[in-house]
This record gives sequence, C-alpha cells and structure tokens, in this order.
Amino acid sequence: MPPKAAPKSKQGDLSRRRATRIKDGDDMTDMGDTDGDDWMNTKTLVKPDDQLDLNDQELKEEFTRILTANNPHAPQNIVRYSFKERQYKQTSHVDQLAIHFALDGNMLHKESDEAKRQMAKLGIPDSGEVAGSEGGETTPAAGGAPAEGEEGKDETSATQGEEAEPAKEGEQREEAGTPGPGTAAKGEKLTNQFNYSERASQTYNNPYRERGTATEPPPRATFASNVTQWEIADAYHEDFEKQEKSKEKKTIPGRKEEEKTRKKLTITETQGDDISRISKATKIVERMVNQNTYDDIAQDFKYYEDPSDEYRDNEGTMLPLWRFSYEKAKKLAVTSLCWNPMYKDLFAASYGSYDFMKQGSGMILFFSLKNPSFAEYIYETDSGVMCLDVHPEHPYMVAIGFYDGSVGVYNVQKKEPVHRCTAKNGKHTDPVWQVRWQKDDLENNHNFYSVSSDGRIVHWTIIKNELLFEDVITLTLPGAAGEGPDGTKVNTVGCGTAFDFHRKNDYLFLVGTEEGKIHQCSKAYSSQFLDTVDAHNMAVYKVRWNPFHPRIYITCSADWTVKIWEVSSKTTADKSETSSVEAQTKKPLFTFDLNNSVGDVAWAPYSSTVFAAVTADGKMFVYDLNINKYEPLCEQMVAQKKKTKLTHVEFNPKDPIIIVGDDRGNVTSLKISPNLRKMPKPYLEDPSIVNNPIKLLYYELLDKCEGGPVFGMEKKGAPPMDPKQKEDNEIAKLDKILSMVREPNEDKK
Repeated sequence: MPPKAAPKSKQGDLSRRRATRIKDGDDMTDMGDTDGDDWMNTKTLVKPDDQLDLNDQELKEEFTRILTANNPHAPQNIVRYSFKERQYKQTSHVDQLAIHFALDGNMLHKESDEAKRQMAKLGIPDSGEVAGSEGGETTPAAGGAPAEGEEGKDETSATQGEEAEPAKEGEQREEAGTPGPGTAAKGEKLTNQFNYSERASQTYNNPYRERGTATEPPPRATFASNVTQWEIADAYHEDFEKQEKSKEKKTIPGRKEEEKTRKKLTITETQGDDISRISKATKIVERMVNQNTYDDIAQDFKYYEDPSDEYRDNEGTMLPLWRFSYEKAKKLAVTSLCWNPMYKDLFAASYGSYDFMKQGSGMILFFSLKNPSFAEYIYETDSGVMCLDVHPEHPYMVAIGFYDGSVGVYNVQKKEPVHRCTAKNGKHTDPVWQVRWQKDDLENNHNFYSVSSDGRIVHWTIIKNELLFEDVITLTLPGAAGEGPDGTKVNTVGCGTAFDFHRKNDYLFLVGTEEGKIHQCSKAYSSQFLDTVDAHNMAVYKVRWNPFHPRIYITCSADWTVKIWEVSSKTTADKSETSSVEAQTKKPLFTFDLNNSVGDVAWAPYSSTVFAAVTADGKMFVYDLNINKYEPLCEQMVAQKKKTKLTHVEFNPKDPIIIVGDDRGNVTSLKISPNLRKMPKPYLEDPSIVNNPIKLLYYELLDKCEGGPVFGMEKKGAPPMDPKQKEDNEIAKLDKILSMVREPNEDKK
C-alpha cells in the first residue's frame, strides 16, 4: 500500500519552524512569501566588496598556534641603572604574572576566635549550644529562620501553654550542662586548628649575647679556717683596743679641710691627666682628618711650582694655600706674626685693635700648617695684644706687649702668664708696639726689650720669679723743650713705634718713631742718640736690618713709601779716640711708592735683595733688586673682602711660603713662585769662570737645563752651601746693585 500523505497541519508547522530559524542578523535573506513552500525559494549570500577570496589550497593550509605562559602585555626592553657597575643595563627577567581577577575574601573558620566573637556579638548561638535531639530534630539555620516543612511545628509550639515552658527551660539547662560528643562547653578555650603545638615544645630558648656586654664574674677564692671560742674572744679584745686608741687621739682643727683639699687636688690631677691623654689623641685624629680634607692644598704646598715662570723672567706669582682664623678673633686685627724657631710649621699670631675707641680683650693663637682648621694653643687676655716674640733658643717662651702698657712672658705649657709687669715695676704708660728677645746676660738670665709710645726703651730681665726693668733710653725730641708753670723746662718725648737690633753687633739697634725719624742707638749710651735721620713724613711702622748685609736696613711708613738705607762706618773722636760707631747716610738708596699706607715690610731669608710689603688696600708687593730695581715682580690682591687692610707679613725661614695678617683676624698663607726666590749663582763669584767665556757659557747652559738654584728646590744629595760662602755671595750681590746708586764719595770711603 502506498504511504499515507502527511497531514497538512503538520506540513504547515514544519514550514513555520524553518521560517523562524532565520533571524534578523543572519547573512541570508528571504525571497518570496513565508508560506509552506518557502524552502523551495532561492537564497543569495551578501558579501562585502573588499572581502578576501581564497582558493581551496589556501583554505586547507594549516597554521600552528603555540600556547605559552608569557604575558603579551608585559613590558619589554626595560633599562635600569646599575649602581654597582655605574651604567644602564637591560633587565633580562620580566615578571610574566597577569592577574585577571582578584577578590578579597571575608570568610572565617566558624570555630576560630574571631568567628566566635562575631557570633556572640550578633547573638548567634554556638554549635555546642545547639545540639540535635534524639528524635531527629533539626537545628535552626544560622540566621534563625526555620527550615521548610517545619512552619507548622513552630506554630504549634508557640501555642502551647505556660505549663510546658518551665519544663522546656529545665530541659535546655540540663542539655547545656551536659554537652554532647564533639562539642565544647560555652567559654571553653579551643585549640587553634591551623597553628597548634604542644606546651612541652614551647620552651624559651635563651638568645645569644655578645661577650663584650657580659659583666666579669666576681672574683672567687678558697678560704678555710677554724673558729673557736678563744679566737673569737681575741678578736673582740683587738677591736676594743682600737676603739680606745681612736678615742684618746685629739682631733686637730683644720685637718678635715686639708683632707678635703687634698682629695680635690688628687681628683683634679687625675682629671687633668685623663684630659691631656685624650687631647693628644684627638689632636692626632684631627690632623689625620685635615690631612685628607686639605690634601690638594698640601700637595700644592709640597710639589706645585708655577710652570708659567719659565716663560716670564721678570714676573712671579703667589699661590694661596691655607687660611687660618678663629671664631672669637674675627673682630680683632692681627697685630703681630712670628714663626717658631724650632718647629718650622708653627707660628704665633697676636690679636688686638688699633682703634683706641674700640679697645677690649685680646688673644694669642698658635697655628700649625698641619692643622689649618683650628689653633694649637689659645690664650685670652684682658687687654689687646699688640706684639709678641718667640725666644730663639727656648721656643716655649713668648714675650708679649699689651695695649695697656704692660709686658708679660708666657709659657706655652701653661694657661696663665709666668711673668707680667704692673704699675709698681716699670709698666709703660702707653701701648707697647714691639718686643724683642736678646741673648742671655752674663748670669744666664733671660732678657728682652720693649718700645712704647711713651718714648721709653725698656730692658726687662727675668731673675728667678721676678721681672726687673731698666730704662735704656728715652726718645726725646731735640729743640722741642717746653716750659713748665714754675719756669722749668720739660723735654718733649717722641713716640716709639718699632725697633730692631743688629744681627752681629747686638749693642746697636734702630728705633722708628711716629714723627717719621729713625734713631740709631746703643745700649751703652743712654743719654744720646748715635745718629738721627728724618726718614719719613709720617709714622714709621717697621724697621728691619738686612739678614745678610750688616749695613743695610729697610723702613716702611704711613706716607705710602718703602725706603732702603745704608749705614756707613765713620770714626768719631772721643776721649779714647779708639771707638767707632755707625753713622747713617742722610739719603735713602731706594724709595718705592706703593700708593697706600704700608703696614709692614720684611726681608726674605734666602736672598739679600728680596723683600715683601703689605698695604692698607689689601695688596702685597714682592721686590727683587737683583732683577728689577724699580718695579715689583709680584703685585697681588690678598684680601678677599673690600676695605680689608693688611697689617703684617712674615717669611718662613725654611719653606718657600709667606703669611699675611689683616684687620679682620685672618692669616693667609701663600707659596712663592720660583721666579721670586732665585738663589745667587756661585760660579759668578769665581774669577777663573767669569774671565773664561767658554766656562761661563757652560755654567749658564747648565743652569738653564737644571732650572737654576731656587730656594726650596735644592736637589737631593747635593752638598749644602757653606753659610759663610752664602753670606759673602749675598753681600757681594747687594753691593754690586748698591754701587750703581751710591754717591762717588761714599764709594771711596
């Protein structure tokens, strides 16, 4: 039998289902009506115009995809700076961890302490309180809501009478009193399930300690003895006798005070010893630190020589080195400078004020080139210190002159002055401008001289513990005597400002005054001057003999000039007709105008023709008469601030450096360039070399190759020059220069 045709209703349902499968967003579109025959209609594909057409081979081509754990968004080529290698390096390892989702949980274990506290706070009963009944009763949920299917039971239990309530409360109490298995009573401390260890394993381990923090154990000794009744009785008798003897002794008044003073002295002595030991150690450490801090300056001081001096013969420079200052002395002026004769790196500086309206305390400071940051010795005085001088044979003794007219002697090892004069024993009435040590007398007593504005030249002698004085000469002004009220004539006294003693003839000395005069005096003549010269128009600030030539000296003044003078030998007729004194020439050999007030002048210790001067405008001038007799080889500004006056200058006797003081309490050290410290050439004094042109040319070429003799640059292993020969060479060099400016009559004499 042929199959039966499907009913029409089923075919209609099938067509409807096919029609509903096509959605609005599909690529296929409907053509025709959506009746039962829509499946027979044609369909077209809609493609974009720029769609890529691939053939079957390209469609069948396989592409391998590798799944890796690398993060595609991780940064690459990260460059970081390496402090160890001091360069930028690429970071090879990059963190590939990618976090897609993170949620902080807030769940707690229900048996933990925190969960119990929260449940008690919210009123939720613990698991131990809620126990299941034997008849299969279910426990309520955590939120207190009843389970499904038990609503009727709750309602019936709520409608029960009041008689059943006490019985239930009693049952609940009994159940709470007897907890079931696996549950804990209320308030019982439970063990931590996550971190639990037995009590036996929780012993405390003693930590390790450093051996240095542990105290030394008390000393132990083994003692053994027998104790009997007669030994005890003997001990009591001995103690009783000691008490009786102490009672018989009479108490001496004042003994307790003596004992207290002795204890204090012993305490201070021990403290002083400890402080002195610590101070020595700290000084050594401080010098080590400063040596590293100022290492570049120390290297320049020792080795640096200005290379530009090779290309300029008539010029030189000054290289600034260290700058010495003290906080409490910034408002004071440097009134004097003096190098220590034994320790060539140590110098003393005195501090005071030249303004009579601003007088106050003074200071004495000792600085060392090894420690430029702080003074080695510090002494404070109640009056301004105007001058000082260190003893040439005893470097610990220092003579001091004060603004109030007194003089004193200090020992570097003590804080207080060893000797100091008062109004009873010859104190000056005006400021003391200069002091100078002299050779010990016949009884080996130390002595020194002082000059003051009161016109007195005083000789001070230290005899045991006393400071005795003796007036050597009074600086009277000739022809300026005034009449007193009763008709008596009073001599007008000059004001002494500076003096200097002859290097060989110690009885001869020169004195400069505020009137501009230079007096030639002798220790043997106390009533008259050997000679007087009107040297300057204003006050003379410094007068110094040449360290080599016995007849040459130099002066500087407030009239802006520096002058060089010569003393000629002249025989004078007197009672013995055998004595000869030194008479000065009336005209200076050289005069240099520095365009400002000249505060100080100093001869160089290595050459008879080199000297340095400082002015009130902050400049320093260095002259060498052997190279240029008219212009300075070096003119340099030393003061760092404007309106700073330079007060004093001093050469180092061993090293090629110079120190300069100003009115702001600063002392500046400078190194002299090779052109400013050339030594004399010994071969020029040998006639056999000078008369032979070949030998002379040979020695000149040798000097050029070796750089010539320069102070401070002597070759190692070279024999030192004889002092007598060096002095003769310096005298001959200076005489050769002075012969050009001397008058013919003086040369004949």
